[in-house]
Amino acid sequence: MENVIIIGTGPAGYTAAIYAARADLNPLILTGTQPGGQLTTTTEVENFPGFPAGITGPELMMNMQQQAEKFGGRVEFGLVDGVTREDDGTFTLKVGEKELQTKAVIVCSGASARYLGLPGEEDLVKGGHGLTACATCDGAFYRDVPVCVIGGGDSACEEATFLTKFASKVYLIHRRDELRASKIMAQRALAHEKIEPVWDSGIKEYLTDEKGDIRGVLLENLKDGSTSELAVEGVFMAIGHTPNSAFLNGLVETDENGYIIQKQGTLTSVEGIYAAGDISDTEYRQAITAAGQGCAASIEVERWLAEQE
Repeated sequence: MENVIIIGTGPAGYTAAIYAARADLNPLILTGTQPGGQLTTTTEVENFPGFPAGITGPELMMNMQQQAEKFGGRVEFGLVDGVTREDDGTFTLKVGEKELQTKAVIVCSGASARYLGLPGEEDLVKGGHGLTACATCDGAFYRDVPVCVIGGGDSACEEATFLTKFASKVYLIHRRDELRASKIMAQRALAHEKIEPVWDSGIKEYLTDEKGDIRGVLLENLKDGSTSELAVEGVFMAIGHTPNSAFLNGLVETDENGYIIQKQGTLTSVEGIYAAGDISDTEYRQAITAAGQGCAASIEVERWLAEQE
């Protein structure tokens, strides 16, 4: 019987593991299919405190893993297929052919950014070649060059407006002829001198240079089928995220999109299950805020377990 199992290994999961390990809880950390989480697809990370020269996403995650293991955390590759709450209040996790028992669970499984499903996307994201889903994370890398944002909702307008601080031009590409965003967000974006909407259009292909970096996109007009090239050096995806919560099968309360609702601190609707990071954060989605929630979750688990004794 484990004291606590941490599901996911991004900044939330590893920080939770560090705190749980230092509290002598001997945590088991399950990586999921993407050890290190979304940050492993990022090249330079310049906004995580303590690294004035920046650090790569994979290196930061490896450092966190080593720190968790130093204090007794056990990291295992595994994908959780289901979680069941037993009559005695403990939990059983189904991981492949195995079943694991634990007193408490911290869910740090994150949310996956949605992309278009076009050829080469994975290489463009992982290689830092100009395709990303986080303007706050990567906007500063695109100073004085043209970029585009894909989407028409509030997040797309917010990303486009944020990018005007850096980019020379921001094209807002949307499949329809008007934005889905709230009126105030849409007006703010469309009124900005650097933002130019591209209506009724979608990306058909990413255009790259000899280094594999994005140099533009091939657009398709969805009304007449015509195509045209648009020269940009960065493509920012803003068509939503999918929270990785399906494996819980409705065990804990979520919002209509599947994000876990935190009831008090990081506690979910089920006693003994806590959530941290992007699996419950629809607002900030930053490595540092995820790490902070991971810290909080472990402290809350430690106190809750002490009360059970």
